[in-house]
Amino acid sequence: MSAQAPRVLLVSHYYPPHVGGIENVVHREARGLAAQGAAVTVLTSGDRSHISVEDGVRVVRVAAWNGAERRAGVPFPMFSPALATAALRWVRRSDAVHIHDCLYLSSWAAGLAARLTRTPYVLTQHVAVVDHPSGLVKAVQRAVYGVAGRALLRGARMVFTLNASVAAFVRAYGARSGRHLANGVDTDLFRPAADATERELARKRLGLPADRVLVLFAGRLVPKKGYDLLLSAHAPDAGYDLVFAGDGDAAGAFADRPGVHHLGALTPEALAQAYRACDVFALPSTAEGFPLTVQEAMASGLPVVTTDDPGYAPYALDRDGVCLLPREVPALAAELRALASDPARRARMGEYSRIYAEQAFAWDEHVRALLAHYRGGGARP
Repeated sequence: MSAQAPRVLLVSHYYPPHVGGIENVVHREARGLAAQGAAVTVLTSGDRSHISVEDGVRVVRVAAWNGAERRAGVPFPMFSPALATAALRWVRRSDAVHIHDCLYLSSWAAGLAARLTRTPYVLTQHVAVVDHPSGLVKAVQRAVYGVAGRALLRGARMVFTLNASVAAFVRAYGARSGRHLANGVDTDLFRPAADATERELARKRLGLPADRVLVLFAGRLVPKKGYDLLLSAHAPDAGYDLVFAGDGDAAGAFADRPGVHHLGALTPEALAQAYRACDVFALPSTAEGFPLTVQEAMASGLPVVTTDDPGYAPYALDRDGVCLLPREVPALAAELRALASDPARRARMGEYSRIYAEQAFAWDEHVRALLAHYRGGGARP
């Protein structure tokens, strides 16, 4: 691969303006790679097939049906047959191919195109099998990972993972080489409120109460994220209100609940305001390791309450700085009630969060690591 202006293809099932963690990561990687001189193309889904240039990045959208997400909360776009041709065309034109997650049709098409053109590729695996209330959905995941996913993981020159649980998952499915690589976070966009006035203004813009401790949840409203545990843990006399940023299965479940506020799905800019408006971030999710929203909350200087997942092990978090709890309502209720009544502890934890994020989640370092791997073997010679 040429040291000058490498041609990089990023492959993701979704890309902004669709809202979600993987697409936000790919968006930031694409912008960062372009800023460091790469010629970046993103292959993704859209409501129609077209090509555009966004933030200096060529975005190739292939028409896809997104009914599975709208109807069942399963984010799995069904691409048109044009995907195969588009994947082959843009893989052939690329020096480096980077596939995000092995579960999706866009990933399979890019992997097959790479095999046909003998183009080495790298892969970031964001999650393992996702817990879901439907046994059918879980069975389909395992079947897909066992066939197409296994082939993609085994064929990748390098597999990047975000936590220890996913690292064990990809090893079990035959990944030849793996490396822990944390996602970056935009510490300019996601930052603490400068002062009390900025926090008050953020609350006013979002329609949130000015005189309550606010506990924020950000993510899709699906059971694996634990929104239902937060609702069960909350009581009118708990000393705090709950704020939910996101849509999903339970988007209508918050009506007329005292002390509960639903903001809906937010743009990254609006979500950054929500972090600055709130006092605590809580995400009692399962099988996620280190979600992007936890990184954003830490960058925003919020105390974090989340599930004690073994995936956090590579990050060596100070348990006095981050609350890692069993995924149980009593533990969650006790911790949130205690934090709501202890502003000094919230301040200490918030300071730890911000310092940790600045040191561990720098996007420039993330992008430089990717370029080194592209040039060091995960790319076309």
